[in-house]
Amino acid sequence: MARAAIRLRPEVAEALASGQPVVALESTLIAHGLPRPENLSLAHELEAIVRAEGGVPATVGMVRGEPVVGLGDAEIERIARGTDVPKLSVRDLAPAAACASDGATTVASTALLASRVGVRVFATGGLGGVHREAHETYDESADLATLGHTPIGVVCAGVKSILDVGATLERLETLSVTVLGYRTRRFPGFYLSDSGFAVDWCVDSPGEAASVLNAQRRLHDAAVVIGNPVPPEAQLDPELHRRVLEAGLAAVRAQGIAGKAITPFLLDFFRAATGGASVRVNLGLVRANARLAAQIARAL
Repeated sequence: MARAAIRLRPEVAEALASGQPVVALESTLIAHGLPRPENLSLAHELEAIVRAEGGVPATVGMVRGEPVVGLGDAEIERIARGTDVPKLSVRDLAPAAACASDGATTVASTALLASRVGVRVFATGGLGGVHREAHETYDESADLATLGHTPIGVVCAGVKSILDVGATLERLETLSVTVLGYRTRRFPGFYLSDSGFAVDWCVDSPGEAASVLNAQRRLHDAAVVIGNPVPPEAQLDPELHRRVLEAGLAAVRAQGIAGKAITPFLLDFFRAATGGASVRVNLGLVRANARLAAQIARAL
């Protein structure tokens, strides 16, 4: 799609033109990642967090077929309250635009659209990745391939722990996506502080992360994933996580759920099975990631 087709909120356009820090935020979290009314409240709160750290928030989405970097308040509410807002990955952008559809952008499409207009940092919850049993289903998120050719820093709490984290890290390596731990040598596990896997590189401050992004920009057109772990005291109980994940995967198989329906099903399964504890962890990690992303953007 033509770059001219992407609409910028005036505040975002001015910030980019004058070199102010801008942080991209995804809209799939608003439409599909959290129950109502937490979704709308969090959308506004994340923008407020970015502003409090001296940055300009740019929530990305599609409104009536127009991709937007920097949704207005009414547009965020439209996506949050919509009853049938489709989830748009990169492959879905063109048909959604042609159909004048609304849409919530995933990690992949948010990163792509934000990068195209010059946004250098993006905050999200957890990355998509390689699904469990992918050796049979070939089910792998488009997030990974897109990050392999999209120069943007992605602050996240690792890969969603419902996925095959080890296989996802292997794919990120194959795609030459740089992975950093923020103040840790362990890759974060989304609901858990530690996924059980190590990372080769870590940074200890927003300034160090910004230095890596600047070096990456000169050397290689791929993303830098910055894994920001949930504090151990705030994580979901690991044993509870194990039990709920096993039950959720069994339900996926029993009900024949496949493709992009798996992730929202499992996230909702976790919400119900943990009595809302997984949602509280999710809210906390997304807030922390928005804060860190704004600090990195300011350091840039």
